[in-house]
Amino acid sequence: MRFIAHRGNVAGPSNLENSPTQIDACLNESFDCEIDLWVQNGEFMLGHDFGEYVITKEWILQRQEGLWIHCKNSEALNSLRSLNSPILNYFWHQEDSYSLTSQNFIWVYPGIFVPPGGISVLPEKWIREERGKEICHGFGICSDYIMQFKEQFGE
Repeated sequence: MRFIAHRGNVAGPSNLENSPTQIDACLNESFDCEIDLWVQNGEFMLGHDFGEYVITKEWILQRQEGLWIHCKNSEALNSLRSLNSPILNYFWHQEDSYSLTSQNFIWVYPGIFVPPGGISVLPEKWIREERGKEICHGFGICSDYIMQFKEQFGE
């Protein structure tokens, strides 16, 4: 199972989410990391509601094996697509029940049934005892509390 830190959070929401230092700390702890990416005026930027932290294309490419990139605008989607990287894993979604990433993973909106091989997103917002096993057959979990889920479901 893959353990993906939502915006770099490992033990709960943080005011450092989506910051390059938080992302690097998360990757250094051997977690994958979901990031929110904007491209504005040709600049790559991290941030949820708007681009907040300027990064470079090289920064992304150096970390691409551990990143799950949520493109927040069409410029981000097109910019990543134009890189032609066979490793980059990126996607676009808003409130779609299911989105397919560029690496053919199923990104599942919180509270929606997780099919085998899917990524359960923010299960802490919807999980109940009777549905707890649902996330176990997925390919991965993306959570603000990923450390807790790794302790519960890790190898």
